[in-house]
Amino acid sequence: MRLLDKQRISLSLFFFLSGFSFSSWASRIPTIKAALHLNEAELGTVLLTMPISSLIGLPLSGWLVSKFDSRVPLTAAMVFHAVALACIGFANTTVALIMALFLLSLTMRIFNIAVNTQAITLQKQFDLKINGSFHALWSTGGIVGIGFTTLLVSLNVAITPHLLSVATAVILITITASRFLLRNDKATSGNKLAFGKPDPYILYLGLLVFFAAVCEGGMFDWSGIYFQQVVKEDVFTAGYLIFMSFMALSRFISDKIIDRIGMPKTYIFSATLIFCGITLAILFPSFWPAMIGFSLVGFGTASVIPMTYTLAGASKKYSPGIALSLIVTYGIVGMLMGPPLIGYIAHATSLKFAFITFALSGLMLIPISQLFFKLKN
Repeated sequence: MRLLDKQRISLSLFFFLSGFSFSSWASRIPTIKAALHLNEAELGTVLLTMPISSLIGLPLSGWLVSKFDSRVPLTAAMVFHAVALACIGFANTTVALIMALFLLSLTMRIFNIAVNTQAITLQKQFDLKINGSFHALWSTGGIVGIGFTTLLVSLNVAITPHLLSVATAVILITITASRFLLRNDKATSGNKLAFGKPDPYILYLGLLVFFAAVCEGGMFDWSGIYFQQVVKEDVFTAGYLIFMSFMALSRFISDKIIDRIGMPKTYIFSATLIFCGITLAILFPSFWPAMIGFSLVGFGTASVIPMTYTLAGASKKYSPGIALSLIVTYGIVGMLMGPPLIGYIAHATSLKFAFITFALSGLMLIPISQLFFKLKN
C-alpha cells in the first residue's frame, strides 16, 4: 500500500474517533441532566462553558499549527480529549462537570484545527475530492457512538464505565495510528493573524459555518431531549441516531452533489432541507414526522461545514491552518452557543418553540452564501 493511502486511512480513523467520542458524550446529556437535577436553563449555563473554553483556545490552536507539523497537536489533543471524556463520566457535581467540559472543548478546538489542516493538505495530493468523505466518517463515528450508547442504556450500564471504556479505546488507537499521519505540513507563510477590519472572505465563510454549527450543535445536544420531552419516546436516542445517519449518508455523497450542481446551489439546497425538516418536526411532534424532519436536517447540514472548510484552504491572506483556525472559531462558537441558547428559550417558553432557532439559522445560509460568491467572483 502506498504511503498516501496509509495517510488517508489514518486520518480517516481520527475523524471516526472524534465523532465516536463526541457522540458518546452528547448522547449521554439526558443522563447527566437527570443525575445532576438540572433544568433546561441550568443545563444551558453548563454548556456555555464550552464556547468560552473554545475561544480561549483560539490563539493556542493557531500557534500550535504554525509551530509544529499538524500531527503533533492532533495527537496530543486527542489523548487529552479522551481524558476529559473519562472525567465527565466521573463528574458527580456541576463544578466537576464544568471543569471536564472545559478540557473537552479546549482539546476539541485544537484537534479540529489540526485534523482539518491535515485534510486540506492531503486533499491537494488527490485528483478526486475526498474532504467530504472525512467528515462523513466523523458522522459515521457519531452513529456508532450513538448505537453503542443506546445499547448500554438499554442494558442499564452506568455512564462512568461507558465513558471510561470509550476514552481508553481512543487513547490506544490514537497512539497506534498517529505514526501514519501526514508529516512536514507546517506552512511557511500566512501564519500571522492580522488584527483590525475582518477579512470579508474569512468573515462570510465564518458566518456560514456559524449558522450551520448552530443547527448541528443544537441537534447534537437537544435532539435526545426533544424526543424524550416533546415526542414522548422512551428510546430518546432515536432522533439523534436518525439525524446522524442522514448526515453521514449526505457526506458520503456530498462531493458528487457539489460536482453536479455547484457550491452556490448546494448551500441553497442545504438551507431548504434544514428549514423544512425543523418545521415538520415542530408542527407534527409525533414519532414518524419528527424522524423524517430530523433526517432532512441531517442531510441538509452535512455538506455545509466540509464545503466551507475546503473554500477556506483557498484563502490568499492566510495559510490553511490559520484560515481554518479563524473559521473553526465561528463554527465552534455556533455549535456550542446554540445549545445554551436553546436551553434559555426552552425554559422561558417551550422546547418546541426553541427549535425555531434552527430553522432560522438554516435560512441564513442562503443570503450569506450569495454574498460570499458575489465577493469571490
